[in-house]
Amino acid sequence: MDRVEAIRTRLQQALAPGQLEIRDDSHHHAGHAGHGGAGHFSVVVVSDLFRGKNLVQRHQLVYQAVADLMPGEIHALSIQAHTLDEYPAARGAAS
Repeated sequence: MDRVEAIRTRLQQALAPGQLEIRDDSHHHAGHAGHGGAGHFSVVVVSDLFRGKNLVQRHQLVYQAVADLMPGEIHALSIQAHTLDEYPAARGAAS
């Protein structure tokens, strides 16, 4: 299983997202010291499990879901975490 699929599997199991986007940004960091071959990834996770949780709590849930992949497979993880209700506005703001 490649790293993107490993991340996808863990996030789907832990957070039951209605929308999930994973991007491998490792190519932007070629030669970056300290990552030891681990990748750089960006994720957008849209889940109602985030309802009532602040930004730090949402990120903690994402990090917990992929904890076994850090630091070996994941060196850096950029996270956008939204509820289903928040996502349309967040998506529009990103355009």
